[in-house]
Amino acid sequence: AALLLRSAFCWSVTMDYAYERELWILLDVGIAALLAGAVGLERELDKKPAGLRTNMVIGAVAALFILLGKIVITIYDTSLSENVEITTDPVRVFEAIVVGVSFIGAGTIMRSSNGNGVQNLTTAASLLLSAGIGISVALHLYVLAVGVALLAWVINHFMGIFERRMIHDEIDK
Repeated sequence: AALLLRSAFCWSVTMDYAYERELWILLDVGIAALLAGAVGLERELDKKPAGLRTNMVIGAVAALFILLGKIVITIYDTSLSENVEITTDPVRVFEAIVVGVSFIGAGTIMRSSNGNGVQNLTTAASLLLSAGIGISVALHLYVLAVGVALLAWVINHFMGIFERRMIHDEIDK
C-alpha cells in the first residue's frame, strides 16, 4: 500500500511539474507572439501583405518548435538506456524554421507593376526576423528578443520614412 501511495504521489508530482513546465512554455510562446507582433504591427500599418497576425504566428511557432525540440532531446536522453547514445543537433531545428519562414516570405514577394523591381522584400525579411525573435524567447534571451523587436520597428518604420522622403524624393526630381 505504501509503495502504491508513493508511486501515485510521484506521478502526481511529475504531472504537476509537466503542467507547470507547459505553462512556462506557453508563456514563452505568448511573449514571442507579442514581440513578433510589434514587427507585424508596423507592417500592418504600412499595409504590407504579411502583417500583425502572420508575424505573431511566425514568432510563436518558432519559439514553440525550439521549446519542443528541447523537450524531445530531454525525453530521449532520459528514456534511453546507458549503452544507447543519441546525438542531437539543435541547429537542425533552426534550419527547419528558416526554411519554412523563407518559403512563407517568398510568397509575399511580388514583381513591381513596371517590371523593374520587386516589392515586399522588407516584409519577407521581417518574417524571418520575427522567427529570430521567437527563437530568442525560446532560449530565454528576453533582452535580445525585446531589443530585436525594437530594432525591427525602428528599421521598418523610421528608416522607411527616411527612405521615402530622402531617397525616393531625390530619384523623382
